[in-house]
Amino acid sequence: MKRWLHLGHRWLGIAAGLFFAVWFVSGLVMLFVGFPALTEAERRAALPPLALDAVRLGPQEALAGLPGFPAAFTLSMRDDEPVYRLTGPDGRRLVLSAVTGAPLPPLSAEAALALARRHPAARNVEDRGVVERDQWTVTARYDASRPFRVVALGDPAGTELYFSEGTGELALDTTRAERVWNWLGAVPHWIYLTPLRAEAALWREVVLWLSGMALAAAVSGFGLGLLRLRRKRLTPYRGWRAWHHLAGVAGGLAVVTFVFSGWLSMNPNHWFGPRMPDAAALARYAGQAAPAFPPGRETLALAPPGSVELRFAWIGGHPLVLAAGPDGVRPCCGTEVTQDRILAAASGLLPEAPLATALRLDAPDAYWSDRHGAPRLPVLRLVFADPAATWFHVDPGTGEILGRIDRSRRANRWLFDALHTLDVGPLLRHPPARQAVIGLLSALGLIVSVSGVVLGWRRLRRRLA
Repeated sequence: MKRWLHLGHRWLGIAAGLFFAVWFVSGLVMLFVGFPALTEAERRAALPPLALDAVRLGPQEALAGLPGFPAAFTLSMRDDEPVYRLTGPDGRRLVLSAVTGAPLPPLSAEAALALARRHPAARNVEDRGVVERDQWTVTARYDASRPFRVVALGDPAGTELYFSEGTGELALDTTRAERVWNWLGAVPHWIYLTPLRAEAALWREVVLWLSGMALAAAVSGFGLGLLRLRRKRLTPYRGWRAWHHLAGVAGGLAVVTFVFSGWLSMNPNHWFGPRMPDAAALARYAGQAAPAFPPGRETLALAPPGSVELRFAWIGGHPLVLAAGPDGVRPCCGTEVTQDRILAAASGLLPEAPLATALRLDAPDAYWSDRHGAPRLPVLRLVFADPAATWFHVDPGTGEILGRIDRSRRANRWLFDALHTLDVGPLLRHPPARQAVIGLLSALGLIVSVSGVVLGWRRLRRRLA
């Protein structure tokens, strides 16, 4: 049995050794530089203030052009013109002029440059052409916005903006540092090669099988390392073999947990439930059988000064207008959100199960936290008495559903987040300490990986000779 364990570890390690080394190096880069993404604060900062006095079309009139209940419904500016942006139940997006009611044409190069010039960081803007899919827009989340018009701002950070050609919305911004460092970070760590990642099912299978093979190599190596320990000299080996053996024993458990939790991040066999409620649950929460929005355009003038976007929503059949501005998002225009209204509407999220408990969280806990910063607070945790023990987190100020977490997702929080990113306990509250611990464990893993690559190369060279 030890013989087969040794052979299995040797050849699995040779096959996965370089991937181990790349994962540990790229993981350290990802501690400090994340994959490019447009944050909500960045998106709002790029929007000009609403010209509400120019609005001639009311929300109800804008809804008339949409077949079915909208998944999203907003009013914002496109250059100098206020526009309604609607997303239908089928994902189709529609942009209507709030002045004339006419659909807006696709974004031209000149229009994209005009939008980019309004960005706070704009200097010498330059058109970079149309992009259907590239390294930074490879995932399916951008499918509804394709193709993109890319504009460089000409600022010292080398910022590039991605505008949806169909809607004119800003979908992504990237900086030069993000683009460079991610080639050493997220791209190799997640195997985000554009042609492969564009085929989501194939990419998922490749990562699952590759990380599964690496997990088998790590488990077998850790077991062999324990079996080969000696009382006096600790290791019977010398040179690279000794480094591989002792570093594997010291950091082997961390290597196993890192690879195991990374494998779980791909949700094998779909063991873990969705992070958000489905469209049907959201429609029941809205509680509106047909899209109707009684507040007229005259009520929009009540929005706070400096508002850059108005969001139209429904909670339990009641219309709601949310004004987004530099200070955040809050109800406006004569509409309001109450906890009683949220609780009444929440019964539609899981109509087959009663709402057991509603808790208000004013501080983060194990299941409502954010390792990148402070999570949105306060938040309502709605606990349902269904077989999956589902929770929903809701913003009590806006009624927005922030996430869904059932029993499987709570297990995933410990099996992935706690093991892979160590965002648990004191380490979650002290990011520098968390980064230091991950750095130390990654250094051990890198020693194991590099020494394994050297030993594997020597073995292959002898075989070839």
